[in-house]
Amino acid sequence: MSDLPDMTGRRCVITGATSGIGEATAIALARAGSDLTLVCRSREKGEATVARIRDARPEAAVDLAIADLSAQAEIRRVAAELLADPRPIHVLVNNAGVVNLKYSTTVDAIETTFAVNHLAYFLLTRLLLERIQSTPGARIVNVASDAHRFSGMDFENLGHESDFRWMKVYGQSKLANILFTRELARRLDGVSVNALHPGGVSTGLGANNGTRLHGLLMTLLKPFMKSPEGGARTSIYLATSPEVASVTGEYFAKCRRTPGSRASRDMESAARLWEVSERMTGLAG
Repeated sequence: MSDLPDMTGRRCVITGATSGIGEATAIALARAGSDLTLVCRSREKGEATVARIRDARPEAAVDLAIADLSAQAEIRRVAAELLADPRPIHVLVNNAGVVNLKYSTTVDAIETTFAVNHLAYFLLTRLLLERIQSTPGARIVNVASDAHRFSGMDFENLGHESDFRWMKVYGQSKLANILFTRELARRLDGVSVNALHPGGVSTGLGANNGTRLHGLLMTLLKPFMKSPEGGARTSIYLATSPEVASVTGEYFAKCRRTPGSRASRDMESAARLWEVSERMTGLAG
């Protein structure tokens, strides 16, 4: 995307930026002039991404923040590091995610898909929110998925330990992204908060399940999938376009507003998810 608005002087924090959609988003924002902070799990992969960004724009201002977003203590630590930096946060892109084919739990004893794909968005955003709100024209971009249509919110069985089906669990986490977006937008003034479907994208998502299985899935699906650059277009659009500067609480696909599923528009579920998420992240009270 070569026609982006000038982002010089605007700082963008991006999670999951060491491959796929996240890296393509970071490179595009760097080319537009943004200062970047990449939140990533691996310093080695982060430094490789920084090198690729500087190949695209040698003068790019990029720094790394290292954290495993499956662990709430790590999220709290990295949020404190980000807040210790006095610079404003103009854009937060919550992009990091996982697909698990088998049930597993995090160090916090929470089902991994829900913990990484939703609770990490929720906790990191909440911890950074005061800084974001104090930044004029700030935006929050939450990468969701049309996989949200495959599930509802099962508040009595969020982990699905006894009936784990990976697409249903993944879909529930992506539904949570949209409900979180709508409830956060309802609570905020002066910040644009939107979610998006990137499309089917050929990335490393799901590679944690083993290279052989991941490779087979990607081989079968690749003819139907976008490149990471194509998948990043809507993220980049929501982070930069003046057309959506005052749009909030919406769900986008192909850079256009779309209603999403009926469950994704249920504001009672959105409010309940907020309360449950507060309890699960220790923010209640």
